[in-house]
Amino acid sequence: MAKDILLEIGTEEIPAKFMPGALKQLAELAKAMLVAERINYSEIRTVGTPRRLTLIVRQADEQQADKRSENKGPAVKIAYNEDGSASKAAQGFARGQGVDVAQLVVKDGYVYAIVEETGRSVRELLPQLFRTLIDSLNFPKNMRWGNIDMRFVRPIRWMVALFGSEVIPFTVAEVTAGNVTRGHRFMSKGDIAVTSVDDYFSKLAENHVMVDQDVRRAVIREQIEKMAVSQGGTASIDEDLLEEVVFLVEYPTSLCGRFEDKYLSLPPEAVITPMREHQRYFPVFGKDGKLLPVFITIRNGGADYIDIVRHGNERVLRARLDDARFFFEEDQKIKLADRVEKLKTIVFQDGLGTLYDKTKRLEELSAFIIIHAGRAESELVTAKRAAYLAKADLVTGMVNEFTELQGVMGREYASLSGEDSAVATAIYEHYLPRFAGDSLPASVSGQAVSIADKLDNIVATFSRGLIPTGSQDPFALRRQALGIVNILLQGQYHVSLDALFAYTMDLLNITSAEKRAKITADLQDFFRLRLKNILVDEKIRYDMIDAVMAVGTDDVYDTWLRAKAISLNGGTAAMQQAVQALTRVANLAKNAASEVVDSALLSHEAEVALYEAYEQANKSVSQLIEKRDYPGVLQVMAQLAQPIDAFFGAVMVMVEDQGVRNNRLALLKSITTLAQRVADLSKIAVN
Repeated sequence: MAKDILLEIGTEEIPAKFMPGALKQLAELAKAMLVAERINYSEIRTVGTPRRLTLIVRQADEQQADKRSENKGPAVKIAYNEDGSASKAAQGFARGQGVDVAQLVVKDGYVYAIVEETGRSVRELLPQLFRTLIDSLNFPKNMRWGNIDMRFVRPIRWMVALFGSEVIPFTVAEVTAGNVTRGHRFMSKGDIAVTSVDDYFSKLAENHVMVDQDVRRAVIREQIEKMAVSQGGTASIDEDLLEEVVFLVEYPTSLCGRFEDKYLSLPPEAVITPMREHQRYFPVFGKDGKLLPVFITIRNGGADYIDIVRHGNERVLRARLDDARFFFEEDQKIKLADRVEKLKTIVFQDGLGTLYDKTKRLEELSAFIIIHAGRAESELVTAKRAAYLAKADLVTGMVNEFTELQGVMGREYASLSGEDSAVATAIYEHYLPRFAGDSLPASVSGQAVSIADKLDNIVATFSRGLIPTGSQDPFALRRQALGIVNILLQGQYHVSLDALFAYTMDLLNITSAEKRAKITADLQDFFRLRLKNILVDEKIRYDMIDAVMAVGTDDVYDTWLRAKAISLNGGTAAMQQAVQALTRVANLAKNAASEVVDSALLSHEAEVALYEAYEQANKSVSQLIEKRDYPGVLQVMAQLAQPIDAFFGAVMVMVEDQGVRNNRLALLKSITTLAQRVADLSKIAVN
């Protein structure tokens, strides 16, 4: 009979940001262990609150599945003596497998031991499985407590372990598992005895614990939305903040607070940031889209004394907003441009000068990007001015206090200092995108400065040998490289990455040819992988991605256009036939010494026809490539399939006459080179 498994690890409050990963890890480890132990079940899920990590396994078998295995032993000639008796090698193997030597089976020239293992009681296995599971959990930071020789995210205070209704006792960190859990720290009635998984949920609910994080999330969202409507507005629910709040509380209750209208004179971000980032509050906007002097927060408890809690939250926010207002007013006493000189006092990276030095590089690199991409020269002035001012807000009081406002305050102070609105916008945009899914810079100047800033960061860091490895990326270089690639794609920039790398290294005074070559190769690999990930996300097949990238990725947008064309046309019957024909051509073309074709040596009707088809295709492709019409190029290449097939059906390429042979190979080489202006079609899998 199947039974449910329940394991609850009760702790002191776990940091909210650790919880999603911990619950996912707990489920994955449990699944792997149950599979390894041959324990069948119907469902695994994990739930949790700040004070507990809980594993639930539904309908687990009471007995392990039996196991039958064939274990390979020594070769027959080693296993048996000349007289047919078992050798010491066979006897030792049988003994090690726990079978009689006479039970060994001969197969494929070897002896095998057939081992039958009867499944054990799951009840007997669970204590060790639970201990191993808890010991296997990893967290970003662990701690020790008392004299206990164990590290865990927070001190373990209680554990519940049930198999059906039966307690599975085991001890970890001097805590023995039982059937007693704990409710809300302040609202529960004391220890709670549970008898099953269903009883566990209902008893905790009675004691003011919503143990299922999905339920808490839905309740919190509903409470926030209703509260905002009651205030005549709409709440801005940031999903990351919501996730954090879900794991800060066990029993959520929303409350609404207010702040004085005078703070609305601040830039909206200067009000929202202290709310969201520092106090975990949700801002509310009116029907006109403007910020209201209202915030919504979630308390961990019921509605008792809610007015006192509201007053405390309002007082804390007021202090934060007073700080913001003070810094905002003080910062305006000095123009943004007058702060640039102060950047000379801030080191950018060890051995790479100051932020002022970086600012001067950004001016030059932004201009280079605009010119190299063929953008309007009118953008140069805006981009260079934005680059000059881009980092100036880092030395303002507001950004020093609220670092999340870098770029935002640069835009505000630039406008207040009388700078052109396009310059102010570019200052803000140069930090975009800040995270996955964030918006990209929309203006040409913003795009140029954003690319320049990120590229300078990446090349400078690579020059110090600090290349991201594995999961280690302390400078967020992968995110920045992905941002560059996405900006190039959105802005449809046809620029050479190698040219950008080289110019950036020039600005960084990297002169060693050997070092430049090494950095360039590393950067090429780094950006190639970012582009490949984007193409994979766009559901383009791996073989098509490899085919396109095999002929170059220096122009990111051009590579993307070629990949989309291949993805759109590569699966058609005509293109599949062309791929087969061109792959055959490419295989023989490897033997070609040159691509120079002597038309006088073309004697057979089929090779003359192929040469004429190639000549016509070459003209058409050149015109289409100039317009970057890659679907058109593929259509032209598909038309070569028929003359290629006719050529191979009628002509022997590798004839004895060396001149004729080389001329035919040169023709095939020319066709291959033409096809590779889009992709290496030989890498595409044919259905």
